[in-house]
Amino acid sequence: MLSFFYPLLQITTGQSELGIDSPEAGTTVDITLIDLVMKGGIIMIPIFILSFIAIYIIAERVMAVRKAGRNADSLLAAITPSIKTGDINTARTLLNKENSAIGAILSKGVAKIGSPIKQIENAMEATGKLEIMKLEKGLAVLGIVAAIAPMLGFVGTISGVIKIFYNISLADNISIGLIAGGLYEKMVTSAAGLIVGIIAHTGYHYINMLIENQVLKLETASLEFTELLSE
Repeated sequence: MLSFFYPLLQITTGQSELGIDSPEAGTTVDITLIDLVMKGGIIMIPIFILSFIAIYIIAERVMAVRKAGRNADSLLAAITPSIKTGDINTARTLLNKENSAIGAILSKGVAKIGSPIKQIENAMEATGKLEIMKLEKGLAVLGIVAAIAPMLGFVGTISGVIKIFYNISLADNISIGLIAGGLYEKMVTSAAGLIVGIIAHTGYHYINMLIENQVLKLETASLEFTELLSE
């Protein structure tokens, strides 16, 4: 999650441009990604949990949405000959093999053959709405993650500042060593919270875009099916 910060994690101690001397001038200290994350403190635990939730929902929903409207044109073309000849059982068999949203919608339409066209359209529309609700499952949680993750990062920022002032109050002086721990916690948690929030927010809108594309496919297939019945 913070891997793109890694090139910045090599800290050089010794004589710097600011004129700060070090006992071991010229030496370098490599901070691993894990070490940096650990410096974020306990707030990093819920942020990491939210990151796993976001990644899981995004991956699972993307696969589910892409599956929803797959083979829409080929599926309708496959059942068209059976519909025209009145072989409803064959059409049902073909649709039952297709475990997708378009398969469920067309199955409802085939099951209603013999009813008025308006009833068939209403039945397919109701099924389509149900399938769309299934596609949107988990998006609310993803939206919550997008909102909460940056807020947790801000909590880490406040915690780091409190730690800085607490250490200063105990030592009654200001030094880099006293404020370093609080600054690490402040910056690491802020960065992690923002990154997780950006991932969740981007995934939320990307999945919504995919759903809109699939809805268009489902509506097109439903319209073509009702036109086929009208013929």
